[in-house]
Amino acid sequence: MQHAHADSHGSSLNRVALAATWHCLTGCAIGEVLGLVIATALDWGDFASIALAVVLAFFFGYSLTLRPLASGGVPLRRALRVALAADTLSIGVMEIVDNGFVLLVPGAMAAGLGDALFWWSLGVGLFIAFWAAFPVNRLLIARGRGHAVVHEFH
Repeated sequence: MQHAHADSHGSSLNRVALAATWHCLTGCAIGEVLGLVIATALDWGDFASIALAVVLAFFFGYSLTLRPLASGGVPLRRALRVALAADTLSIGVMEIVDNGFVLLVPGAMAAGLGDALFWWSLGVGLFIAFWAAFPVNRLLIARGRGHAVVHEFH
């Protein structure tokens, strides 16, 4: 199993955890940006904006795990269980940290799509969220959970 190898070599474990965190960040970023762009364009309030961004972040995060599993022959029900197990905690941490940061930045939620503050706060929030989720992914992988389960199918 992949995680057994990663356990014996800290740098390998770090590489796998970085890749897993980058994978989760990609789905979160797609969902966050799309959700906040849609909500801002529709002039939605803070709660609706964040709710849409979070839903889309989980959707895209899970989708990025599901697609290769399903196209690799893993039955859809099993692939869905693997994606949920691999990504839920990591995406959850990222969403809490990212949205918490954006909410703390004065004026960020009121900023429009053409405002540097909108993009700066979102970018910095995602950067901080990446580093908050990295130790979570590292711990999960070291214990044979999270993305270590996904790697069993590669």
